[in-house]
Amino acid sequence: MPKASVKRVINRKKDKLIEFVLDIEKYPEFIPFCLNSKVYERKIKDDKIYIIADLTIGKGPFSDTYKSDVRYNKKDDTINVTNLDGPLKHLQNNWKFVENNNTTEVYFDVDFEIKNKFLNVLMEKSFEFGLNKIADAFQKRAETI
Repeated sequence: MPKASVKRVINRKKDKLIEFVLDIEKYPEFIPFCLNSKVYERKIKDDKIYIIADLTIGKGPFSDTYKSDVRYNKKDDTINVTNLDGPLKHLQNNWKFVENNNTTEVYFDVDFEIKNKFLNVLMEKSFEFGLNKIADAFQKRAETI
């Protein structure tokens, strides 16, 4: 299963970055290989936000859509994402935001497995490169908001 972690220091307030990450509908505008996104449900309860959303990821003739359960916890400034349906056998990614003055350290961990064993092997070989491209795209866009 591909696993990786990235950390970025972004010159923005934590609340703005959290709002930005939770704005899933805008992902196709700036994330490499993200072709479409759709939010089905968004609920706020106490100190948590719950979102059910689809992302369609692909390149060229290959694309697939997966459904995720996204949970933001205001108490500890974390966003946790798990897979509900689609080509992924397993998905767990976690965001953590730590503000220091006007900058925020953003930690992103991802662990996933694709149901198709052949694609899983391919992803393992290029995963770190792809993750860094995505993290760079998030950081570049976040610095412009």
